[in-house]
This record gives sequence, C-alpha cells and structure tokens, in this order.
Amino acid sequence: MEPDYNMNQLSLNIPTAYEPELNHPARYINRLVESLALRRPNIMGRPREYDPRMLLKLVLLAYSYGIISSRKIERFARENIVAMWLTQEQRPTYRTIARFIVSQELEDMIQSSFKEFHDYLKAQGMIDEASFIDGTKILANANKYSFVWKKRTIKYRKLNVEKAQKLIREIKQAEVKIDVDEDSFDIDQLDTIIALLEQRIEELNQRVAETAKVSPNPAKQERRHAKKYLHALDHCRQKHLEYQAQSQIAGQRNSYSKTDHDATFMRLKEDPMRNGQTKPAYNLQIMTSSQYVLGYELMQNPTDTRTLIPFLSHLAQNEVLGREIVADAGYGSERNYKYIEDELSDCTALIPYSTMIKENSRKWRSDDRKVMNWEYHEADDFYVNPQGVRFNFKRYAYRNDKYKFRRDFKVYQAEKYDENHQIISQALTPHGNTKYLMVNPQWEYFKSKARESLSNSNTYSRRKYDVETVFGNLKAYLGFKRFTVRGLKKAKRQIGIALMALNMKKMAGRPLIFSKYSDNQKAPFRIFVKFRMVLLIQRLFVTTPFILFKSVINKYHRKPFGRA
Repeated sequence: MEPDYNMNQLSLNIPTAYEPELNHPARYINRLVESLALRRPNIMGRPREYDPRMLLKLVLLAYSYGIISSRKIERFARENIVAMWLTQEQRPTYRTIARFIVSQELEDMIQSSFKEFHDYLKAQGMIDEASFIDGTKILANANKYSFVWKKRTIKYRKLNVEKAQKLIREIKQAEVKIDVDEDSFDIDQLDTIIALLEQRIEELNQRVAETAKVSPNPAKQERRHAKKYLHALDHCRQKHLEYQAQSQIAGQRNSYSKTDHDATFMRLKEDPMRNGQTKPAYNLQIMTSSQYVLGYELMQNPTDTRTLIPFLSHLAQNEVLGREIVADAGYGSERNYKYIEDELSDCTALIPYSTMIKENSRKWRSDDRKVMNWEYHEADDFYVNPQGVRFNFKRYAYRNDKYKFRRDFKVYQAEKYDENHQIISQALTPHGNTKYLMVNPQWEYFKSKARESLSNSNTYSRRKYDVETVFGNLKAYLGFKRFTVRGLKKAKRQIGIALMALNMKKMAGRPLIFSKYSDNQKAPFRIFVKFRMVLLIQRLFVTTPFILFKSVINKYHRKPFGRA
C-alpha cells in the first residue's frame, strides 16, 4: 500500500503541536528566559510588535547553531521547526533582529541571565569556588588599514605648531599689516589671526575697487599675499582640530581605528602573513567554572595585565566571583596582587608571575646577577654577592609608572673600600661609578605568597581545560571570530549572546544534571531502566531456556537428523 502524500490536502494546522526533545537546547533557552521575569510594560511610544523574550530566545537559539547574520536569523525563524516552536511561528524581520541585538534592553536581559544562571549552578552544586579567568582577542568590524597611531598624531601636531609659528613670522615680515604678537603666540589663537586676515582682505578689496585703473596696483599684490597666508593658516587650524580630535578619541590607548573608534590595534594569534601585523580588535575577558561562562567583559587594552582589576571589580559587583581566582602568568603583577589582597581579602590569588617558571631552572639559579642567589643578612640588612662585595642599605626610593602606580624600593650601595682602604674593583661599574642595588620588598612578598599558594593547591592544573575550552568552542564551534557590529557597547551585547548560547549548548550535553530547565528529568532514566529490566527478564526466562533445550536436542539426535 502506497503512502498518501498530497501537498494540496486541506489540513488544520496547530502551532503548538511540535515540541523538541527533552535535552534540546531550545528547552533550556526557553526555561532560562522565562525565569528572568523581565516583563516590562511599554508605557510610552508605540506598542511593541514582538515580545523581547521571544526575540531573545530566537537569537540565543540561532547563535547556538552558529548563525550570526540577522538576515540568516530571519530565514532561520521561517524555516527551522525548533525556532518556530520558540517564536510560536512569529517571523520578525532582519531589521527588528538587528535593532534588538544592539539595544539596551538586550544588555539588561543578558546580564540578568548570567546572574540567574550562576545562582542556579551554585544551588545545584555544579560549580565550586574556583573562578578561572582568561582573555582572547576578537576582530572588530573595522578595516585593517584604518589605523591612527597616537605617537604619530603627537609628532604631526608638533610639526603643525612649528609650521604655524613660521607662518606668523612670515606675516610680520611681509607687507600684510596685521597686529600679531609672535612671542605670546598660541595655536589656539589661530581663529583670531584668521579673523584679522579676513578683515584685512576686506579692506584691501575696497582699496582695489577704488584704485581699479591703477596699474600696477600695490593693493592687489598685498591682497594676494594676505590670501596666501589665510589659506595656509586655515589649513593649520583644520589640522590642529583634527589632531586634537584624534587625541581625544585615543585617550590612554596607543591606537584606534577610523571605522570603529572603540577598536584598538592588537597582535592576534591568527596571523596568516606571519609578519606580526596588528589588526583592530577587542580583548574579551571571561570567568568560567566547570566550563560555564559566568561573567565577561570587553576591554580595549591589548595586554591582560591591566584588565584584571576592572574585571574583578565587575565580577564582585555582580556577586559571581569565587574564593579562588585562577589566571595565567599574564595577570601576575604587583598592582594586581595588591588589589586582590586589599580589596578582595576573602579571595586567594592562584596567579603565577612572569618569571616563576624560569626561577626554578638551573640557569637562573646559577646566575650570579640575580639577587635571589645572593646572600642576605636580615639582622643588619645587607646583601653579599658571589664576588664577596657587600651592599649596605642606603635609602628608600619610589617610582611611579605611566598609570600612576607607585612602587617602593630599598636602595643598597656597594662598599667601595675594603679594610685596608683599598678600592674594590668589583664594587665599581665599567665607568668607575659605585654599584647600587634596588629591591622592591612588596613585590618580593607577593612573589613568595604566589609560590606558596600555588604549591598548596591543585586548582591551577584545571585552568587549561576549563577556560581554554570555551575559547575553542566560541571560535571553532560557533565560528565567532569577528564582530558584526561597531562600537564597544554594541560589541559587548553581541558577545554576551554568543557566550550564553555556549552555556545552553553545554547544558544540552548534560541532560540528567540540569533538572530545573527540563520538564521531567527522571523520565528518560526511568524508561531506560525499564527497558533494561525487560531485556534481562527476556534473557533469563525465554532466550536462555530455549538455547539450552536446542543444544540438548542437537546432542542426542544429531545422527538420526543428519541421516534423514
């Protein structure tokens, strides 16, 4: 009998007839978004065409499939049956989806979803007190060769000032008669000088009109010089405003992109040309536990050292930070250690410093130039190097870096003369100056504390497969290697969707653990147990006796049956 397949058959469509399987990511997305309880009435403005919760569910499901384009998400909502179940067959346009992805309302919902997700995992005992922190760089939606370097801007700005000063000196020596004070000239006074030049040109225009029949006309020659200097000074003014705007956009950064002012040029691991080319990107910082992303932040700094303090402040404010802060050696600095000890006294920093592994090597321990290999006498506070030169404490000193962080040092000076008042050659530099040594006691304290914390804990060994796996899934599994929006705020909202989609995919891989986000957790397990019991009963009472009976019959009746 052939199956009846007829496309023209009249049927009654029921939108809620289909439901995905119990461990499908769509179910976890639905439960998570519904638990946020973000139903805000639209008091002002026109009424909403689509519920924000429906749009968030659709976007999370599409991102979990690796679909990032708004046009593809629109098509995904029309053709995918799971997406139709989430949206209840609503079909938002790509413009609606694109506006929703960069909206402030989405950012509030994403932040609330991360807090809700963390509280649930902690209540279920799925995460511990270890917070693994790491960063990666993601390309911005900007052109490669749209760079603006801050150092070059400062250089050209100085050259522009020198050019303007040269023009002022030429104006005073020329026939143009305007009152310009060369000694007290400032680049911001260009508007005043240009206004005086324009006024002088108007006077010259009137003189030229009165002496139109005079040839050669000296007024025309003076006006020609005045217009030349006016155009040159106006060009200097425009360049001055351009360089001033570039310095304001760059801020404390060394570079930015013309097509995305918030993006900074960084060196990425993906370097197909193998020439260390910098590209516009953002520095993504995440905090994970059991391979679940519980917090994130998007930074503009190329290095990870300066991103730890604002990121920890953000995590502590959202109450998602654990008691053990685990990060790689790129975060180990005196400023970060000091912040964790002063501001986060309940937390333990499991962060190695940059030279921690090298200090355990034979080459480092045998190097006479390293202070750690010198003999130190704590009672009298002096050092003795391997050559026998004694360095006595002389004074305290301090240094401020370009970020205004103060480092305190103790200065030790070598003894220049021995007991016989003879000069010790080992105590002098090649230029004949007395050697001195600078030691940072606070940095040495934090280094010893870091070594002790890492030796007494096994948590640091989990860092690679806990946080690095998330970056691999984000770039290789979801294919999220480049932002599709421009601006720091918009990019932060987009990466939040991608990270939460990864969490939902992770939940779908562990269906028996997450009971809150499934309708019936024990149902699949009960069905599996019943099926195994049926197989066991069938084997004991049906299959095994039949096999034994058949073997007995074949043993005693083999020959008669064979002859027949």
